[in-house]
Amino acid sequence: MRLYLLPISTRRTLLYCEKFNQPTTSKKNLTDKVTSRATKLWADWEKKENGWQKSVVRYGNSALRRIPYEEWGLKSVPPLSKKRRDEESSGLEKVKLVYPETAIPTTKAAAMLQTLATERQVLHKSRLLWCFVGMPISAPFALVPVIPNLPFFYLVYRAWSHWRAWAGGKHIQFLISNNLLALAPSPVLDTIYPPPLPSSAPLQSPNAVARGPNEQDKTAPSDDKTTEKEEEEQLLLSQATGKELVKALDLPDLEVEIERAIWQVEKSIREDKEKAVTKGGQPVSPAEKLANKNKKE
Repeated sequence: MRLYLLPISTRRTLLYCEKFNQPTTSKKNLTDKVTSRATKLWADWEKKENGWQKSVVRYGNSALRRIPYEEWGLKSVPPLSKKRRDEESSGLEKVKLVYPETAIPTTKAAAMLQTLATERQVLHKSRLLWCFVGMPISAPFALVPVIPNLPFFYLVYRAWSHWRAWAGGKHIQFLISNNLLALAPSPVLDTIYPPPLPSSAPLQSPNAVARGPNEQDKTAPSDDKTTEKEEEEQLLLSQATGKELVKALDLPDLEVEIERAIWQVEKSIREDKEKAVTKGGQPVSPAEKLANKNKKE
């Protein structure tokens, strides 16, 4: 497999895993078989012109679009099975970590990946447990005739999704702790991401807060306006450049992932600007915004 770090904005980065040598149907485990069957069923429902199946797909796709792109990224990393652990531990071929060096300095690539792998572990474990709690409560909906028990199946899917994201993060931590990553800055990605301006701040760790909201960076300039300008989040990819990136990397499966991530980040930045709360004439700091986001999740 191969890992990609794809910055969406100056503060948020999409993780994506390209998998090689996909198992054949006969070699798939039970989880993979159930997932493939569910995917085929969903595709069949999408082909319906009307009816409750079409309505379920329409609302379902809208809900799936709102699942955080960070979760989708971790889910793209396969769980660490015993066979995969043995193969990777042999060290015969390290897993490449591909990233644009114009946006992510090589010295920070591994730390950024570590952040992406660990920052949501507690959240996914907690949500997984709550899904298990909700399953028995939703079971009586099975008594409703004709329509399947949608609340139950939704909780089953979310439980699986949180488990996959948690397992993907654990897999990445295993690679990092055992020095099984090979840093591979990509000249192809460098053509997509323009080099930062001399006055621009370097790309920061994804969704990470280095200090509390009331703490100040001692190395930062004393001019509040300059600091505010430097800390303002900016998009690095648009939907158009996202498609160029997918084409340049020749990864068709990445298109839906990066389109979703750009949409979510763009929407978040727009809402932050529209709903910004001022304190003494100054906007809320990025650290406070992230803290509020984590409380909502």
